Amino acid sequence: MSKQLHKNFTDGQVKSLLEKYSKGEIKLSYILQILRIKRSRFFELLTKYRNDPDNFSIQYERNTSNYRIDREIEANIIQELKIEKELIKAKEVPIKYYNYSYVKDLLEQKYSQKVSLPTIIDRAKRNNFYFLKPKRKAHDREVITNYPGELIQHDSSHHLFAPYADRKWYLITSLDDYSRLILYAVLVERETTWEHILALEYVLLKYGFPLAYYVDSHSIFRFVQGRDSFWRNHY
Repeated sequence: MSKQLHKNFTDGQVKSLLEKYSKGEIKLSYILQILRIKRSRFFELLTKYRNDPDNFSIQYERNTSNYRIDREIEANIIQELKIEKELIKAKEVPIKYYNYSYVKDLLEQKYSQKVSLPTIIDRAKRNNFYFLKPKRKAHDREVITNYPGELIQHDSSHHLFAPYADRKWYLITSLDDYSRLILYAVLVERETTWEHILALEYVLLKYGFPLAYYVDSHSIFRFVQGRDSFWRNHY
């Protein structure tokens, strides 16, 4: 059955199970029963997923080293990977890694060329458009939640979200820590306290009050008496 895994499940379905297992949310025996695979096969998939979660795929991987594709297709793969590389090198653009699945979709939409994900990754490795993501370090303030609605994370970031735009935007988001559901997201040109108040109002009125609301150490979320107090003279 393991050889037929790609015919019975999508990449997203298997990734979801592996992610839940990694977080301790689902037992191994349950996954083995769902996927109908052996323990050895499961841990092969788990290792592959942890090494490169964004480009994880269960699609059948033929021996790409000897697999030839049309020269025009290969040229288009390299061309799109070069564009990805330039975006990664741009410090103001929030892109840090190659997205081979995006390249795969782009080849089909832009050039009407269907290419398997393993083939694209193979060409990326051959032409130095490939590197593994570093393992994430555990956050010293990480909070383990047990159910939806327990903790909402609110954040703000300032990046050139549209790579070819002439200005940066602020992205304000709120998400449920347990389910990772995005509860609120908006792009604004200017970040103000009022924008965050509107975000808070929207989330609380639509989803209710969580047990805890977490914000990062951004200055807009902190009260500094010398800067923000109207009731004292500071000498």
